[in-house]
Amino acid sequence: MLENPRSPRVRAVAKLTKRSARSETGLFLLEGPQAVREALAYRPEAIVELFATPSALERHVDLRAAAAAAGIEVAYSTEAVLDAMADTVTPQGVVAVARQFPTSVRDVFAAGPRLVAICEEVRDPGNLGTIIRAADAAGADAVVLTGRTVDPYNPKVVRATTGSLFHVPVSLGGELADVAAAARAAGLRVVAADVKGEDLLAARAAGDLARPTAWLFGNEARGLTAEALALADGALRLPLYGRAESLNLATAASVCLYESAFALRS
Repeated sequence: MLENPRSPRVRAVAKLTKRSARSETGLFLLEGPQAVREALAYRPEAIVELFATPSALERHVDLRAAAAAAGIEVAYSTEAVLDAMADTVTPQGVVAVARQFPTSVRDVFAAGPRLVAICEEVRDPGNLGTIIRAADAAGADAVVLTGRTVDPYNPKVVRATTGSLFHVPVSLGGELADVAAAARAAGLRVVAADVKGEDLLAARAAGDLARPTAWLFGNEARGLTAEALALADGALRLPLYGRAESLNLATAASVCLYESAFALRS
């Protein structure tokens, strides 16, 4: 039983809340039963350590069974130890350490994708996590992160994906110009989501959304730069029928991805 919140082992896990430690080790933090459950189901080989309180494993017997099936030993810990490890106030009795598993841009587009989300300079962890979750739900083939987009292994991003990080390939570190060129070479049309673009409903009526598409989403505050927009094959905007000044980035991205998902399946 791990009981000392200040032990070197606990401190090493806690450091993974910082990007520098994640970059140095290639590891990241999973908090809560849902994230660990999805990791055990889809990426058990990525899990390096699994910590839990005895009471948490009594509540989540499926986690204990899945860990045993994957040959992963559970390190029983106190609530105080898990609180010291976690980024959240209440990790719900389960914390794990996993290896990062990014997908290369080359592999993303070599797989013949039909729907991809490209995130350029997306800085808010909650927004990125929600976009990854929406891309997963809409059946997108990958999410590609370019520019200074937030680290997808940031604990807040991981939590916001609610497990989708383990379902959809995520590529990071690419330059937008290279990613746009790779998407186009793979037969996808690069479409920017931009308030100055053409009406999305018109594009839907014309059948443009039924084509393989790489949606390009920009920074929450500034949107896409003129240079980034120039790399796209076109731009579309969502109509606003009410009095809202604009849509949250993650909400707008969810609508765009689902519009393509509907059109591709119609």
